Amino acid sequence: MALREHVPIIILGSGPAGLTASIYAARAGYSPLVIGGFEAGGQLMLTTMVENFPGFVQGIMGPELMQNMRKQAELAGARIIDDNATAVDFRVRPFKVTVGENSYTADSVIIATGASAKWLGLESETRLKGRGVSSCAVCDGAFFKNQDVVLVGGGDAAMEDAIYLSKICRTVTVVHRRDKLRASAVMQARAFARPNIRFVWDSLVTEVIGDKKVQAVRIKNLKSGSSDTLPCAALFIAIGHTPNTEIFRGQLDILETGYLKVRNETLTSVEGVFAAGDVADHIYRQAVTAAGLGARAALDAVRYLESRATQTPAVQKAILTETRADPPQDRP
Repeated sequence: MALREHVPIIILGSGPAGLTASIYAARAGYSPLVIGGFEAGGQLMLTTMVENFPGFVQGIMGPELMQNMRKQAELAGARIIDDNATAVDFRVRPFKVTVGENSYTADSVIIATGASAKWLGLESETRLKGRGVSSCAVCDGAFFKNQDVVLVGGGDAAMEDAIYLSKICRTVTVVHRRDKLRASAVMQARAFARPNIRFVWDSLVTEVIGDKKVQAVRIKNLKSGSSDTLPCAALFIAIGHTPNTEIFRGQLDILETGYLKVRNETLTSVEGVFAAGDVADHIYRQAVTAAGLGARAALDAVRYLESRATQTPAVQKAILTETRADPPQDRP
């Protein structure tokens, strides 16, 4: 039998943004429902050691960090469903979220569905993710200090990653499928100026070589058809991210890049619907920034619900859009 249920707050996503939002919403007394998705935990579930999340002196494994966040959220009072939302309707109030045959309504929704890194689609790449294959230079670059690494990509984000890695690694070899970069002139100039960044043009990575960790990559030249093997300790993929926003098309304003359009960090185009983390943040894409935005989205959602309960419609709108001069304080 199909389930029908109403809750004050629904949170879509169970990565750092979604779980942090659920902790804050639960501690405010709103007992949120988290639609966590089949792939619960977000991109950190594909990460090994995380050394840049505050509070863990020796670092922590990505899956362990997410399990801890989940336990904390549940202890605070959040309820988590490991299933995917199949449809949303933000044109009605209360808002409606469909999960298979079940439907849930809520007075406020926080979207934290994240973004998925684009990959090359190689079997060897998949097998060695977290063992030298990475989509986050900032997250994993430090593991390859003074070693040789390869990076695939040619846009601004790729050059930013290459420059970042060049300050840590011995050499960075950028493999690009064209004979020139797509990056802006400024980013190209910065990358070309780094003496330990080299470029392999008109080429693709066709295989990642290694048993338990990356040892080399096989590169194919698209013009000559020749192949070469390049020894390296890591392969970084920097060909972009796909924000998980398809389900929200026609419901919310979405940028040309696919990310949700937000104001004041978390406010979407529909009052009462908030966004947090990589689904709207195309710049930082870090676990700690996602968590911070999750906290902000939850505080904004709580403020929105409390304003609706105590104010006239005109005042509700003013409260929602005003500058956050006095944000709610987190109390122990």
